[in-house]
Amino acid sequence: MRTFAERFYSALENQLNEVSINEESVAEQYKTSITLCKKAMAKLKNYISSYAFENKEDEIYFFKVVKPQFYSKYIYFINVYKFIMQTPPGSEGILKDYINYELADIKRFFDHNQAFYQYYRSGSTQMDELYFTRGGFDVHVDLEEFEEDEQYSTSHDYKLSKIIANEKYQDFLNLQLQKSIEHDETPPEMGLELPLTWTFNKTDLVELIYALVALGVFNNGNTEIRSVVSFFQTVFQVDLGSYYHKYQDIMKRKKERTAFLDKLKLALLRRIEEKLDEEASAQQKLKFS
Repeated sequence: MRTFAERFYSALENQLNEVSINEESVAEQYKTSITLCKKAMAKLKNYISSYAFENKEDEIYFFKVVKPQFYSKYIYFINVYKFIMQTPPGSEGILKDYINYELADIKRFFDHNQAFYQYYRSGSTQMDELYFTRGGFDVHVDLEEFEEDEQYSTSHDYKLSKIIANEKYQDFLNLQLQKSIEHDETPPEMGLELPLTWTFNKTDLVELIYALVALGVFNNGNTEIRSVVSFFQTVFQVDLGSYYHKYQDIMKRKKERTAFLDKLKLALLRRIEEKLDEEASAQQKLKFS
């Protein structure tokens, strides 16, 4: 199941990356992304309907990790699409008010689900069997956060999906807010640069992020890895998924533990050497001309 889920999720990400390249309108990009995620969720549900979980751990992994990966993307794209379509026309001040309203709404959601949110953020596992195995539906759980199909839902898998999506949506909104502030200070003729997309291996990006956080380059070293990961995911249009698992893979390396950082160093040194060689060559031509 895990191998299938990883390959299926990777295929979805590739399709979503193609959408960001092929679709001209940003709104159309998100609209198409919503459709792709919806189809992927249907295929995932169809696969699991004929799959027998090996044990409780297997079931927990699916409802705590796999299903929220797909559903959180779907919820996130819907949130951003609605934001784009419902953004009120007017001044930068109106836009900022709208963004702040959305941010306040997310804060209310986190406050309302504070206990479970802290459980998720802390990486706790002691309640996993209750939260992420079927048959544990609690009547106190909000009804809109529980699917009718009890064979494909647990009491908290949708809530977790919504939390992950809202964290990413919050990062998106903060980025839009920052852009609106910078727009006020930017001369009109400068315009906006094209977006950057991470096209290297995702583990390489995780290695870079952990190195930057370890060095304390952000906020004088006072920042959480999760916040930096969310920022990079938004800016570079990449989903790092279970990034801590990728970090664990890095830690397990027996040789070249910092393989990507080593490549970065070599690439920069090579570029510097090439530049110096070019300058030396130009000087030699000047001498003998």
